[in-house]
Amino acid sequence: MSDDSNTISSDGLRYKARVSGSPFGQTGNNSTMSCARCGVHKPRALGVYRKLAGKNMFVCGDCAAPKPTA
Repeated sequence: MSDDSNTISSDGLRYKARVSGSPFGQTGNNSTMSCARCGVHKPRALGVYRKLAGKNMFVCGDCAAPKPTA
């Protein structure tokens, strides 16, 4: 059985049928963001904004170093 769903046809289309929408589901409220360090999409509540390259960018909690306690 050949899988011709991922071949480019003569009219230039790659897929005959494809599910529409975002791979992140039906969330329209920007509840996830891409981490500036690792690139993985994480919920905004699990990250912080850090100044990287002169701009405030989202960094997930796994990549963000904890602030030193005084």
